[in-house]
Amino acid sequence: MARAWGRVYNENGTYQWVDVETDSNGFNDDVMLTCLCQVLKLSPNESPFFSTYGIAAQQSVVQQVFPDFYVYQTQQQFAPYFASLTVTKLQAPSPMYEINVLTHTGAKIQTTVAT
Repeated sequence: MARAWGRVYNENGTYQWVDVETDSNGFNDDVMLTCLCQVLKLSPNESPFFSTYGIAAQQSVVQQVFPDFYVYQTQQQFAPYFASLTVTKLQAPSPMYEINVLTHTGAKIQTTVAT
């Protein structure tokens, strides 16, 4: 059984932490999608568990390496956990990513993550 914690925005303007666990059929798609959304918001070495996770936005400006490289690397790290996964950087003033997932149960999920 896998578990992750994710924040949900409430209608009253506050955030609430929710527990995301393996579903009753044994699939971890929801857990891994929650983790993917969190990793896209991280900077490298910010995770206490996985130093390779995160998008180096500030470092990309200094080193002149496109953040798309880190997005592609993150997509590769999480792709084995889904039937299909694409992560696309959106054209916006602040970094935003569109995630398209095909779960193991055949459900299609599309979400946007703002960093």
